[in-house]
Amino acid sequence: MVKRTISDKLAILADAAKYDASCASSGGQKRSSKDGKGLGSSGGSGICHAYAPDGRCISLLKILMTNFCIYDCAYCINRASSHVERARFSVEEVVSLTVEFYRRNYIEGLFLSSGIIRSPDDTMADMVRIARTLRQQENFRGYIHLKTIPDAAPELIDEAGKWADRLSINVELPTDKGLSDYAPEKSAQQIRTAMAEVRNRREAAKERSHKGRRAGRFAPAGQSTQMIVGADAAHDGDILHSASRLYSGYHLSRVYYSAFSPIPDASKLLPLKRPPLMREHRLYQADWLMRFYGFEAGEIAPPSGMLDLEVDPKMAWALAHREQFPVDVNRAPRELLLRVPGFGTRSVERILAARKHGTLRYETLVKIGCVMKHARPFITLPGWTARSLDAQDLRARFAPPPEQLSLF
Repeated sequence: MVKRTISDKLAILADAAKYDASCASSGGQKRSSKDGKGLGSSGGSGICHAYAPDGRCISLLKILMTNFCIYDCAYCINRASSHVERARFSVEEVVSLTVEFYRRNYIEGLFLSSGIIRSPDDTMADMVRIARTLRQQENFRGYIHLKTIPDAAPELIDEAGKWADRLSINVELPTDKGLSDYAPEKSAQQIRTAMAEVRNRREAAKERSHKGRRAGRFAPAGQSTQMIVGADAAHDGDILHSASRLYSGYHLSRVYYSAFSPIPDASKLLPLKRPPLMREHRLYQADWLMRFYGFEAGEIAPPSGMLDLEVDPKMAWALAHREQFPVDVNRAPRELLLRVPGFGTRSVERILAARKHGTLRYETLVKIGCVMKHARPFITLPGWTARSLDAQDLRARFAPPPEQLSLF
């Protein structure tokens, strides 16, 4: 077996971790370092970047503990039958790397995942030992996100939540059939059971005893998951309905969507090329509409099951429901204002606040920060009446030429 240096392992296992999108670090509890005894108050540039809801960039050491794996999931580059270069960190090496990167002000936290070695319990036990050692022996006060293993014993997941800020359990694919076809060694029911355990443990941690005491902290930043997009035949509608059930059933903080990327020595079951990245982008936009704008999954996905790649989901919904418009900005309820293209959640709150002091005019919306280029065809108010344009005319106006289609 080739003896590898720490640098060699880091290059292999950081690259292997890039396929996991669910490494957001928002929502963790702040830990004071005023006593001068703790690590974790750095704010510099890092190895992997995640973004909090307030736009703050957070740097993470994002690695696998190992890319050896006893499972043979068809979509995974680290599956047992893959010929990728393998490496494995010891518990002590991950702890040392994390602390040293902190001391150099490179990172603000750790995102740790792993292939399955020996057994799910053995692997999870090592990951828990890493988090426990960082917290107890190194007094590490930075952010820790652990990718938990659903097959592991409940007591290991329970301890993982004691030391980590966030836990995540990947559902991998949007449908039970997809998981059964591409990862027969994994169980969709077992994944959901593990998610339910995390949800229940988090809820218990928030409750107070009859003496007013709370139970110990448990994953205060919640749990998240990831679905691979484009590896199986699932439509966007299937993906959105699955995400909706996960949010409501397991109180997830986030569902992440990762566009399938072709891998070496791929199974014949897999597609030969990746889906357009715009599809992943549209799913994130649709997810935002479900979480913050009051849309249901069934409203967003069209009859074809696939989201429109040329216009964003909110605009697509408005074009398909012209009978709902124009909206009277001075009278419409919050729920309807949120469905106007160009109106964000903040601008709607400002509209509602401003309406208490007088009639709003076109100029007021400009000052509030509404995107009037998108909103104009869908609203009416003093000083502005929307022109009667049909959906095709509007679509031609807002859909960019194919050569300009971009994520940005």
